[in-house]
Amino acid sequence: MSFVHAYKQRRLRKLVALIVLIALCLLLSVCSILVGASDLSFGEVVLAIFGVGEKNALLAVRNIRLPRVIAALVAGGGLAISGLVMQNVLKNPVASPSTLGVGNAAVFGANFAIVALGAGAFHSTHGNWLTIENPYLVSAFAFFSSLLCVGMILLLSSIKKFPPSTVVLAGVAMGSIFQAATTIIQYFADDMQVASAVYWTFGDLSRATYREDLIMAIVVGVSFLYFYWKRWDYAAMTNGGTLAKTLGVRTGRVTVLSLFLASLITAVCVSFLGIIGFVGLIAPQIMRKIVGDDHRFLLPCSFFCGAVVLLVSDTVGRLVIAGTALPVGAVTSLLGGPLFLYLLLKEKRHAAID
Repeated sequence: MSFVHAYKQRRLRKLVALIVLIALCLLLSVCSILVGASDLSFGEVVLAIFGVGEKNALLAVRNIRLPRVIAALVAGGGLAISGLVMQNVLKNPVASPSTLGVGNAAVFGANFAIVALGAGAFHSTHGNWLTIENPYLVSAFAFFSSLLCVGMILLLSSIKKFPPSTVVLAGVAMGSIFQAATTIIQYFADDMQVASAVYWTFGDLSRATYREDLIMAIVVGVSFLYFYWKRWDYAAMTNGGTLAKTLGVRTGRVTVLSLFLASLITAVCVSFLGIIGFVGLIAPQIMRKIVGDDHRFLLPCSFFCGAVVLLVSDTVGRLVIAGTALPVGAVTSLLGGPLFLYLLLKEKRHAAID
């Protein structure tokens, strides 16, 4: 009876954690919609969400702030579950979407579109600012470059039967190659092209529209369903590939499909929003400390934790300097880096005590 009671207690704690995270997402979404250059009251924001109110409020909320919040929820959650799955199948606690070089590949594709195809521009009608002349062209090249990188790694892994640790090293090598190619492209570009390329790499949720949000939501939603369907396989693989195989898990197929879908999520999010680091690394680590390795709860909790991290980072980035939004990728790194170091030090201290 005590064992059953302890199990119910642990399950209740995990369920409470999930409910708290969902509530935080809702609360932070409202707070994020309230933050902006237009000084709107809470009542005006609520009315605008439902399509009622003044024209300026409707424009600010429905066309600018709401797509931004949706992008934070979808991309933050998607990057988090991508990191979780990669850490599991690669058996590497510090694996993340950047491990396989997806981010560097996306940067290369974007730089190629901006420099070689002229997708970046410089306008000076009422002032000087940088813009991306053809954002969809840039996003398309960033996306296909990311998929090319992942495809090459998975192809090498299947041909040479790489172990998980070697897959990580292959990702690091591919990332270095794409980074070198990006440097070469920028070396031959003019100042404005380089500035436009660097501008694109800044993670920026304001680029999102409802169309981008829908595409990201479809990719993340389908991938999440697959991940949750394979939740028992991931739980078995946590204890080692040999044990998982004895339980009937087809570890090779699960690993390849999981890495492909995790990388696909990253490629889509990065191609639309730019580089957003640390979300896929820190959110799963936080949730493992709270709910353990039970993937029934770890997957949804990691999703909502990633959404919370990105929502907080975006809101903080818009509040630090009035009238200016800091790149959300820089804010996630500033917030996530110290927290991740704390987790590492705490883990090492516990290991020393044990």
